[in-house]
Amino acid sequence: MYSTTRLAILSAVAVTGSSLAGGAAADQIADFYKGKTITHIVGAGAGGAYDLVSRIVVAHMGKHLPGAPNFVVSNMAGASSLTMMNYLTNPARKDGTMMGMTNPNIALELPLKMLSKGGGKTLFDVSKLQWIGSPMQQPHVLWVWHTAPAKTFEDLKTNKVILGSTAVGGDNYTLPLILNRLMGAKIEIVSGYKGQPEIFAATEQGEVQGNSAILPNLTSAKPDWFRDGKVRVLVQFGTDRMRQLPEVPTAIELASTPSDKAMLRFYARKFSMAYPFVMAAEVPLDRVTAIRAAFDATMKDAAFLKDAARLGLDIDPFNGAEMEALIKELDSAPKEIVDRVAEFIEIPKK
Repeated sequence: MYSTTRLAILSAVAVTGSSLAGGAAADQIADFYKGKTITHIVGAGAGGAYDLVSRIVVAHMGKHLPGAPNFVVSNMAGASSLTMMNYLTNPARKDGTMMGMTNPNIALELPLKMLSKGGGKTLFDVSKLQWIGSPMQQPHVLWVWHTAPAKTFEDLKTNKVILGSTAVGGDNYTLPLILNRLMGAKIEIVSGYKGQPEIFAATEQGEVQGNSAILPNLTSAKPDWFRDGKVRVLVQFGTDRMRQLPEVPTAIELASTPSDKAMLRFYARKFSMAYPFVMAAEVPLDRVTAIRAAFDATMKDAAFLKDAARLGLDIDPFNGAEMEALIKELDSAPKEIVDRVAEFIEIPKK
């Protein structure tokens, strides 16, 4: 039997060995990233919430990563982030110097094949992606211009409202479609806009009367609209009401049957990872671990939090491990719920 002194010595050696190993690993990461640039690709156009959130996060991440690399942001819009994801997971570098932000619909890709019908154009395995984190857990909201003939959700059942959308399959198309089919809303959806700024312009010009979007698209990009009452938020699509919108009902609350509520709750879970930062499956694990740690540290960084508050961003992070667990949770959802969602959003069943 070991003596107390012997155990103490062995323990000290183990801790020292662990520290040295950890230090060596950190040195390897620092040696790799020193003088390098990490490219962060946003799967959406410039000027929207995904672009804004990406830029403010990576502006602070470098100082938390050994080697202090630079970050640059580029935009690759198309097919609700599928264009970017196919690039990130195929021709892009896999050495840890490429990262992306994708549409949160990717959380439902395994059960629903949301990025392309039947998954035929999805050139990657969602279950093998390496998740970094999401700085906020934030659902879409449906907003209308102040002249639109709708002051409450109930008005959408009797008065036609025209909403702008980027592409079929994106949330700003799918969520109004669900309201039409599930709750009898009379929403006309006009798709094909390049991004959120174009929808804003179309709203001001009278082409459309609003859309479904993540809240910072309004609070950050158009703070005067929100402040001056130029827009009305009628519905929010999360599992619970947001702190910023305590008076606005969720679609789950408005649903009339338990099965409808269960379907909407399943769909809303993806908004826990509202701004998904992701790396390809082939990126070395030690570099992914370092990037995750830098992201987590950024979420607690006082300078980052100050900048986020200035832009009206309500930071509520969801880390990489939580994102992995959510992907698995959604993929194991009851088949009857998955099939109902597929039916309502015109996605073929498995």
